[in-house]
Amino acid sequence: MTAGDAGLFGEGLFADAEDDPAAAPVDWGAPLAVRMRPRSLDEVVGQTHLLGPRAPLRRLVEADEPMSLVLYGPPGTGKTTLAHVISLATKRSFVQLSALDAGVKEVRAVIATAKRELTHAGRRTVLFIDEVHRFSKTQQDSLLSAVEDRIVSLIAATTENPFFSVVSPLLSRSLVLALQPLSDDDVRAVLHRALTSDRGLDGAVTLTEEAEEHLLRVAGGDARKALTALESGAGAARASGSTVLDLATLETAVAQAAVRYDRSGDQHYDIASALIKSIRGSDVDAALHYLARMVEAGEDPRFIARRLVISASEDIGMADPTALVTAVAAADAVAFIGMPEGHFPLAQAVVHLATAPKSNAITVGIGESVADVRAGLAGPVPAGLRDAHYAGAKKLGHGATYVYPHSHPDGVVPQQYPPDALVGRDYYRPTGRGVEAQIGARLAKLRAIVRRR
Repeated sequence: MTAGDAGLFGEGLFADAEDDPAAAPVDWGAPLAVRMRPRSLDEVVGQTHLLGPRAPLRRLVEADEPMSLVLYGPPGTGKTTLAHVISLATKRSFVQLSALDAGVKEVRAVIATAKRELTHAGRRTVLFIDEVHRFSKTQQDSLLSAVEDRIVSLIAATTENPFFSVVSPLLSRSLVLALQPLSDDDVRAVLHRALTSDRGLDGAVTLTEEAEEHLLRVAGGDARKALTALESGAGAARASGSTVLDLATLETAVAQAAVRYDRSGDQHYDIASALIKSIRGSDVDAALHYLARMVEAGEDPRFIARRLVISASEDIGMADPTALVTAVAAADAVAFIGMPEGHFPLAQAVVHLATAPKSNAITVGIGESVADVRAGLAGPVPAGLRDAHYAGAKKLGHGATYVYPHSHPDGVVPQQYPPDALVGRDYYRPTGRGVEAQIGARLAKLRAIVRRR
């Protein structure tokens, strides 16, 4: 097939019904997630940045270009599905290996077969390797010549950042495509299709609104997980003689209680507020409980991480300066590894913050400072502190009276820093808790020197 053919899904792509993947028989013994696997790019839900009308992956497939891809994204976002669809759309042989149980020997056997197919039948092979990050450097290197010579079109899938887990020579020969987590609307579309499709449940059961919302929470953006839970729930409903899958039946089937939590309503803010107030109150167990409720409800982990970073400064501050470091590290870790494993660094941050000594001195200090600025307590910058690096500054007296602290043995000198209207005003008043007890003692000495007291 060439770019001049009738188009990816147009007339003439498949020679007859037997070549049309849409007409392929359904294996009714296969799981629902397998039966509902898209058979064309148009059936793929989500990933519009890759599959839109002019998006890179669609252009490559429609042009039937020899290509090797590294698909990077969370579980259930369609990495395996895209590999299957590409092989169907381009009429190539499809071979799948898992890095968990395949070694160099298996890889070389596939390459040898692919070379014979290409030489004698003119048919290319798509080699799909799942969990490629589990391949050793030697195993990955064994792919290089076949990829370089285009004997196989490699499609490697990984949930880990490929720039850390895939060898550079293989990356340089491949197009790296990042798949995005599916939205609730994407997963909902997958569920609705499975409920009505003749490859799926074919209308055998209907889904209540509560059950659908619970499926979305259980899925957490993972289409495979959503379909697996739907299949289990539908089986339980039919076993009880019902054609309606309700929340109670679904809970029993998937063994995961529904979390009464509306991410767009009052509960969203109530649970978030309870988490922060539990941290502020040093109740680590209550804080972990509210964190668990947010995670189980499918709350955006970035929202949780942001709240923890704020709490680290607002409620702890300099009483434990490492609290902010932990909170920011947790936010970075969640962005790096995603969910569900991201709940571990979030929990670590919650425990650190809840058990840390508390101080709102930072909050009070910046609040009072801002209030004074808004009230007009500002005034000119003392002449000694003004910028003296431009021509003419000395004529204006800028910097003339400035005393360089590093020239003093103690590194601190008497000098006026604030505007006249704010001389002697204390914004930061450390508590006697945690590290702030030490800061308070030092601060008293610093102020005495700087203010000549």
